[in-house]
Amino acid sequence: MGIISFQGARTKTKKYDETPIKVSDYMTKDLITFHPNQPVMEVIETLIKHRISGGPVVDHNNKLLGVISEGDCIKQLNESRYYNMPIDDAKVENFMAKNVDTIDGNLNIFDAATKFLQTKRRRFPIIEDGKLVGQISQKDVMKAALKLNSQNWRDK
Repeated sequence: MGIISFQGARTKTKKYDETPIKVSDYMTKDLITFHPNQPVMEVIETLIKHRISGGPVVDHNNKLLGVISEGDCIKQLNESRYYNMPIDDAKVENFMAKNVDTIDGNLNIFDAATKFLQTKRRRFPIIEDGKLVGQISQKDVMKAALKLNSQNWRDK
């Protein structure tokens, strides 16, 4: 009598698209940037006009110097009112955050999500060869998650 096998036909395993999951694949490259000598009032106008919450501060060579946010602008507005100082003289360099954490563009998007959670930051600049090349925000990470969800996170 021959050997009877109870193993059924093998099904082909599904291959998923090799969707990019690096920070550089989801970062914003077309950035609104600010300059250190720029008036804070111009920054406020730009933030409102473009509905953004902040942006990188760069020099004429696109080297990152800091980041200015809505909170930095509000702080300046509050101080100018409290001390009765003219706001027109306020420059970005006096109110921007100077010690800025950056993220490597080759970092996995989920590792970036972890860094967002650990630091409570809203955005991270991406630097290559000493120059600003992009920025990743919490919203960019969520967009990546939605895109990846359609193929990687479904119950099979």
